[in-house]
Amino acid sequence: MNSLATELNNMLQEQTPAVYQMLSKLGREMYMPKGIITQSAEASEKAHKFNATIGMAVKDKSPMFIDCIYGNLKMFMPSDVFTYAPTTGKMDLRKAWNEKMLKENPSLKGKQFCLPIVTHALTHGLSVVADLFCDDGDYVVTPDKFWGNYRLTFNVRRGGSIATFATFNNENGFNVDGLLATVEECGKLKSKVILILNFPNNPTGYTLTPAEAAKLAQGLKKLADSGINVVAVVDDAYFGMFYGDCMKESLFALLAGSSPNLLAIKMDGATKEAFAWGFRVGFITFAATTDKDESQTLAALEKKVAGNIRGVISNCAHPSQTAILSALRNPAFYEQRKENVEILRARAMKCKQALSGGKYDDQFTPYPFNSGYFLCIKLLKADSEKLRMHLLNNYGVGTISTNSSDLRIAFSCVEVEHIEELFDIVYKGCKDLE
Repeated sequence: MNSLATELNNMLQEQTPAVYQMLSKLGREMYMPKGIITQSAEASEKAHKFNATIGMAVKDKSPMFIDCIYGNLKMFMPSDVFTYAPTTGKMDLRKAWNEKMLKENPSLKGKQFCLPIVTHALTHGLSVVADLFCDDGDYVVTPDKFWGNYRLTFNVRRGGSIATFATFNNENGFNVDGLLATVEECGKLKSKVILILNFPNNPTGYTLTPAEAAKLAQGLKKLADSGINVVAVVDDAYFGMFYGDCMKESLFALLAGSSPNLLAIKMDGATKEAFAWGFRVGFITFAATTDKDESQTLAALEKKVAGNIRGVISNCAHPSQTAILSALRNPAFYEQRKENVEILRARAMKCKQALSGGKYDDQFTPYPFNSGYFLCIKLLKADSEKLRMHLLNNYGVGTISTNSSDLRIAFSCVEVEHIEELFDIVYKGCKDLE
C-alpha cells in the first residue's frame, strides 16, 4: 500500500476508527498522489519567475485559447474558463456552495463538516462514494422505490447487495420503521451498512414530514450508537423543490455529528437545483464526529476523494464551475430559481387536483407526493411496461416504467394546462389494455 494512503488511514484510525472501518478496500488504498497536481499547486504559490509544471499552454501570462470558442464566454476571464480546475473544485465555488448550504439548512450552524468537494455532477459523486465505501457484499439499504442508477453504481460496479423495504406504510406515510428495521437487520449480518436517503424521492416525489425526519434521525443515531457503522448517503438532487407538508431542510443537517459511528455524506447537484442539467456540476460534503479532531478526519476523506477524482477524470470542467459560481454570486439567483420552483409547484398541485376526484380510481392511484420533479402511479390492472409502450406507440406519450405495477410521470416536463389531458390519455391507455 502506498505510504500516503497509509498515512491517511493512520489518521482516520486515530481520529475516527469507525469511519476507517467504513472504507472499502479501494477506499483504504486511495490517496492523493504528490504528483503533477500537487507539485503544480505548490508552484502556483512560490514559482514567481517561471512555472513550468502544468501541461497547459500559456501566452502573455494567460492561458492560450481559440477565439471562436471563447467568443461565447467572454464575460469570463480566460483563466476562469480554459485552465484546469483544482482536483477538488474551484475554491470560490466550494465556498459559495457552502454558504448556500448554511443559508438553506440553518440546523447546520455550529456543526462540523468539510467544504463541499466539486464532482462531475451528482452521479459522479455517488460513484466516488461507492468506490470509497462499498465492497463486494456490503449492504446498501434503500426504499423499494429508488432511482435505478443506484443499482448500477453500488451493485453492478461495486458488488454491493441492495436491501430494500416498503417505501410507504399503511397510513400513506414514509415507512421509517421499515427503514430502521432493515438497517438493524443488515447491521447484525455485517457491521457496516450503506444507507441511501433520497428526498425528494425519485421516482415518487415524496419528502419526509418533519416528524418522520426527526424519527428517522433519532432511530439512526440509536442504531449507530449500538455499534452499527452507518454510511448515510443523503442524495439531495431535487433539494428545494418542496410543495407541501414536508421537511424543508436536508436530512444531512439532522444526521451531521449525531454519532461517531455515523458518517453523513451530502450529495448535491447544481443540475436540478440550479436548472443547469448539462453543466454537470455536483458536490460531496462529509460530516463526521469524534472525541478527537474532526478536521483531520475530514481532511483525510477529502484527500481520498481527490485521489479518486484524479484517478478517474483528473478534474471537473472549469467553465461549468465558473458559470455556476457566477450564478450563485448574482443577487437575482434565488428569486429566479424561486420562479421556476413555483411553476413546478403549480404543476404538482394540478396533478393532485386531477388525481383526487376519483376519475381514474378503477385503473390507477397515486403514491404520496409533495416535492421534486415526479409522481408515481400504481396501476391496478395494466402491466407497466406494456402500458408504457402502448402510450408511446399509440398516443405519443412518454412515461417511465419502474416495475411491473408502477409508472413514473415527470410533471416537470408537462405544462400545467396539459396535466389533466395527460392523465386522461394514461387512463385511456389502461382501458385499451383491459
